[in-house]
Amino acid sequence: MGSNSSRIGDLPKNEYLKKLSGTESVSENDPFWNQLLSFSFPAPTSSTELKLLEEATISVCRSLVENNPRTGNFGALIKVFLSRTKELKLSAECQNHIFIWQTHNALFIICCLLKVFICEMSEEELQLHFTYEDKSPGSYSSDSEDLLEELLCCLMQLITDIPLLDITYEISVEAVSTMVVFLSCQLFHKEVLRQSISHKYLMQGRCLPYTSKLVKTLLYNFIRQEKPPPPGAHVFPQQSEAGGLLYGLASGVATGLWTVFTLGGVGSKAAATPELSSPLANQSLLLLLVLANLTDAADAPNPYKQAIMSFKNTQDSSPFPSSVPHAFQINFNSLYTALCEQQTSDQATLLLYTLLHQNSNVRTYMLARTDMENLVLPILEILYHVEERNSHHVYMALIILLILTEDDGFNRSIHEVILKNITWYSERVLTEISLGSLLILVVIRTIQYNMTRTRDKYLHTNCLAALANMSAQFRSLHQYAAQRIISLFSLLSKKHNKVLEQATQSLRGSLSSNDTPLPDYAQDLNVIEEVIRMMLEIINSCLTNSLHHNPNLVYALLYKRDLFEQFRTHPSFQDIMQNIDLAFLGFTFSRCHLLVLSGFGDHLL
Repeated sequence: MGSNSSRIGDLPKNEYLKKLSGTESVSENDPFWNQLLSFSFPAPTSSTELKLLEEATISVCRSLVENNPRTGNFGALIKVFLSRTKELKLSAECQNHIFIWQTHNALFIICCLLKVFICEMSEEELQLHFTYEDKSPGSYSSDSEDLLEELLCCLMQLITDIPLLDITYEISVEAVSTMVVFLSCQLFHKEVLRQSISHKYLMQGRCLPYTSKLVKTLLYNFIRQEKPPPPGAHVFPQQSEAGGLLYGLASGVATGLWTVFTLGGVGSKAAATPELSSPLANQSLLLLLVLANLTDAADAPNPYKQAIMSFKNTQDSSPFPSSVPHAFQINFNSLYTALCEQQTSDQATLLLYTLLHQNSNVRTYMLARTDMENLVLPILEILYHVEERNSHHVYMALIILLILTEDDGFNRSIHEVILKNITWYSERVLTEISLGSLLILVVIRTIQYNMTRTRDKYLHTNCLAALANMSAQFRSLHQYAAQRIISLFSLLSKKHNKVLEQATQSLRGSLSSNDTPLPDYAQDLNVIEEVIRMMLEIINSCLTNSLHHNPNLVYALLYKRDLFEQFRTHPSFQDIMQNIDLAFLGFTFSRCHLLVLSGFGDHLL
């Protein structure tokens, strides 16, 4: 590195990196730092190039790990960065490109080194590397024990206080990315960390007062979706649209953390990486989610989670309760718009779930919106393209629907919203359909996909729970939606008969052969019967509460009434079938009564 541009292949031989990682101590006031930080690095734009970078620099990093206890050069580099950040705000106001460029490069190197340190050593060893100074081998000064805390506070100040301009955009992205890399310690521990460095420094001490300001800034970064500056807006080379080296570095870390925190690292397929229009918004969202999902410390709750749970709308003038720490206000309309527009990404869907689940102010606001279709349609599209999504994205979308359908007002209003020409729904041309009917169609399609492909019992349960929540409020169901409800019941009925026949044949075979182990058909039968009962309860709830509002469903049921015959005498379904028969009897009686009155009226005329 240095004043000339560097290539990945040249890094192991670079004289400035050799001096940084070598046996010679470099004072924080040495002119060497200006030379080291005056580089223009062609940022890697692919995972292959990122891997090449790690392989090219691993020898330098390991050399620094070995020599740093004697030289303290890592601490000196951090002190150089810290001293420069004190003048960063003024430099931004004065348009001092060179100063900001070198500060950015210092943070760039720190983040690269920090990633290797976290991968290669324990947290205790990592903390020691922040304390080593130029003294006798392995010694450290108690005065510098808080250098790590100072770095974290500095990063938080940089994120929250430095104005976002073209010349500060890249260093803002690097600051957020460095915090993500710092929090990646969890990736290298099988157990959940409750006493990590993050708990020590981020949940107490000097960093704690920045909690609400940091969460608010990260949310606004996501809302604004600021794009990278155009070429020529700064003196160091323009990086790729995806955000350059540290974006790729930290994005991989954050994606891993996201998986660990949400589903324990299990997914059906890797999420496709979309082309990012705003690296700062994406990195801010990843950092926000990682902070929100940190476990509580032994003696204190997670303050970032508290901040996310309690923030209010800027139009809400009511005072915050004294018991609510880290509270702040944000524009809910802007947040709602951003969430509606960004649901193609896993992390945006997770943020939506987090806010609906944990922040009652956000949930109340969203349920009161009169344009809920802007939020619901992207969620339905995720479920519709289930084959192209990873499992945790599908689960998050489904649980969001489950939360929304717990509200009776939502269940009523979605049948009043009429949609035209849903282009992404390809099974049938839907020129006009209510949002409620479309929701039913997509959920049923998800159930049928799950029955033939993944066979996940819990996905079935959540889908049926969403339909059950809605069933009492079904109104004017589309003819195709009514047909799909009956088709799903027909499919379940056939599957039930097939498994029952297999169980019967297996039982007969066992009478002639005592040595052959029997397949567990009883368990399969119980699962299918449980699903069938849930479907019958959904139909019964609709007929009981809104029979006269759903003629298409009634006619579809009458047309396929032979499907229900076998379940009338089944001990598991007798009670629910009696309720359905009574509802039909009441409907038939009322129709006959109307016909009699109509005929009587004609006679009088």
